[in-house]
Amino acid sequence: MTRASGQTGGIAATHAPGAGLAALARRLRQGDASSLPVLLGLLLIWGIFASQNENFLSARNLTNLVLQIAAMGTISVGIVLVLLLGEIDLSVGAVSGMSAAVMAILNVQHQVSPALSLLAGVATGSLIGLAQGFWFTRFRVPSFVVTLAGLLAWQGALLWVLGTTGTVNVYDPLISGLAGTFLSPALGWALGALCVGMAVSGQVVTQRRRVKAGLPPASRGAMAARIAGVLVLVAAVVGLLNADRGVPLALLLLLGFVIGFDLLLRRTRFGRYIFAVGGNAEAARRAGIRVDAIRVAVFTLCGALAAAGGILATSRLLAVNQSSGGGDVLLNAIAAAVIGGTSLFGGRGTVWSALTGALLIGSISNGMDLLALPSSVKFMVTGAALLAAVTIDAIARSGRQPAGRT
Repeated sequence: MTRASGQTGGIAATHAPGAGLAALARRLRQGDASSLPVLLGLLLIWGIFASQNENFLSARNLTNLVLQIAAMGTISVGIVLVLLLGEIDLSVGAVSGMSAAVMAILNVQHQVSPALSLLAGVATGSLIGLAQGFWFTRFRVPSFVVTLAGLLAWQGALLWVLGTTGTVNVYDPLISGLAGTFLSPALGWALGALCVGMAVSGQVVTQRRRVKAGLPPASRGAMAARIAGVLVLVAAVVGLLNADRGVPLALLLLLGFVIGFDLLLRRTRFGRYIFAVGGNAEAARRAGIRVDAIRVAVFTLCGALAAAGGILATSRLLAVNQSSGGGDVLLNAIAAAVIGGTSLFGGRGTVWSALTGALLIGSISNGMDLLALPSSVKFMVTGAALLAAVTIDAIARSGRQPAGRT
């Protein structure tokens, strides 16, 4: 009787008023806040810019925002993979420009078919990532140094590939259509319904996996809340985009990369190995994981995603030039991954952080452009956001250690 009373009291305490807030505070202290800080920051930023400029939340501007973050978010997905290893890749900006230049030169100057040119561009990024990953693992040179050398080398290679022309304009409909294609309203709603269906099936599969593993199933209320949240979000996004030109193909490509690599990390042995290596490389090695092979594979994927991002940027701008992949491309891609919640210390993070971080970085840039603020202010605000994210990560890490987590 006493035991039953104790269990009842425990359940009552769990559902008592304020228990949810206490649990949230505990998760924040222990570093389990997930993407909550960046989402709150995003709402704050949108509120500020919307109050200063009524066009910020217009359908046209939000469509432009989606197109602006597609390339950055794609590159940031690769950065997330590398950060999960506890490493860094400083060459992704230069690799994106170099790969896009290879694609453009083949298609425009050598009349190679657009499909083969696109494949050649992605292959270029993959080979670069493979070479840098091999160098890093074979000679034990820190990834910071290897990719810093790559940043310089691939910028030079970009200038060499472009030659005296300096700029190559891209006219092929297939290449330009990557960022210039918009879905019809009906097709946009159909894809939105598909996304909701995938969310529902994902909740069902997760519930079955928990039961099969002997874990307590999630409450029906929690499942219904998640599904309702996805439904509202998808309806709002599709409705806003359809009010302008429609759902951009670039957004679907970005979401495809995010969802695909999220499934890779959470549902495959390779993904679990990435987290293991990033959490403790020596323990992973003793467990029989081929640590060097995992690192090389991740750097190869990062190079391929950098190339894909560079191609998306080229499709939007319809040209490759000597500054492609330069400027703040590298910094924004890394900042998006870190601000989105991926730990710089390795072993903790999610691919969705690339999307949320890119959305926050892009919102800052887009909003300040609408307000006609100078670039100096834009850089300072972005830097402050990055510093805040890293500080939160460091505090969360120190909070996890007393809780027995890494």
